[in-house]
Amino acid sequence: MKGYTRASALGPIADFVETRGGSIEQIFGRVNLPLALLENPDLPLPLREQFEVLSAAGREIGDPFFGASLGRLVSMEKLSAFGTWVTSAPTLGGSIDRSRRGLNRFLQTATVLQLRVFETRARWSIEFLDPGEDGRFQNELLGVSYLIDGVRSYTGHAWSPSLIRSTCVGAAQAAALEKVFEAPVLHGAPVSAIEFDASLLSAAGRKKTNPDFGSEPPIPHTAACREDVTALSAIALLEGYPKIGWVASKLDMNRRSLQRALDAEGVSFSAVLDDLLKERATVLLASTDLRLTDIAHQLGYSDGAHFSRAFRRWTGVTPSHFRAARRNAALRESN
Repeated sequence: MKGYTRASALGPIADFVETRGGSIEQIFGRVNLPLALLENPDLPLPLREQFEVLSAAGREIGDPFFGASLGRLVSMEKLSAFGTWVTSAPTLGGSIDRSRRGLNRFLQTATVLQLRVFETRARWSIEFLDPGEDGRFQNELLGVSYLIDGVRSYTGHAWSPSLIRSTCVGAAQAAALEKVFEAPVLHGAPVSAIEFDASLLSAAGRKKTNPDFGSEPPIPHTAACREDVTALSAIALLEGYPKIGWVASKLDMNRRSLQRALDAEGVSFSAVLDDLLKERATVLLASTDLRLTDIAHQLGYSDGAHFSRAFRRWTGVTPSHFRAARRNAALRESN
C-alpha cells in the first residue's frame, strides 16, 4: 500500500541538519526533490520520499538515529490543521482517538495508529504500511517522537514514556536510543510503540479549537496513477514546468510505462497536468493580486503570453477577463 503524508511531517529538518554541520541542499539534491518543498508544508508528499529524505539526512550528518534526534524538536501541534485539532481534544484519550480517526484523512495514509490498554498500562503504536524500505526505520523513530510529544501536550514536557518498543536490532541500538529518548527502549518489537500509565488518558488539555482543513490539499487515498501524477506534478511545479520523466522516475517507471498506466485510466500526462495547472491558475487569479507574468512563472511558463494562451484554451477566456469577472461577482455578492 503506497502512502502519502504532508510535507509538514518532515518537521524542522533544515534547521536541525544545518546546526549539525550538514547541507539541506545536498540532501534534497540527492533525493531529487525541490528544496522549496520545505516552504510548502501542506503539499501531499509520497511517504517513501519522506523515508528517503530522513535516510539521506542521517547519512549527511553521520547519525544512525537521525529520526530520533530530529524528533526531540518536533511538535504534534504544528502538524498542519490536523495537529491543532488532535492536541485540542478535551483529554489525552480523546486526542489519541482523534489521531486514529483523522490521520489517514487529513495527514498521512498507509499508516496505522492503535491504542491498547492492559489494566493500568496503555500502549500507543504506529505502523507504516508503505512498501518503501530506505529510511523506514528513521521514519519510525520520528513517528515515536510525535507520539511522545502528543502525550506531552497533556502531561507537560518533563514527561517520558515508561517504555518505548522499537524495531531496532539488538541491545546496543536500544541502549543508544535510550540516550536520545531518555526512556527505556525494548528492541526487536514488530511495531513501534510507547507505553505509559493508563490513568494519563483522562489528563485534561487546552481549550477546544476549530482548525481550517478546507485550505489544505487533499491527501491521495487510492492507488490511482492519476492521483500519483497530480501529487508529484504539484511538487515538481515548485521548480518549474513538471516533466514526465521526473514524475515517472519517482514512481519507479519509465516514461512509456507511466503513459500506459495513465492510458488504462483514460487520461494522458498532459491532461492531468492541464487539470492541475488550471486549478492553480484559477486560485491564484481569484485570491491574489499577483501580476499575470508572476502567475505564469509560478506555473512554470516562460512568459505571460504562453500562460494566457493555455488559460484561454482551458476556460475560453483570458486570465484578465476571468479575474475581472470574479471580482465583479464578489462585489455584487457583498452589496
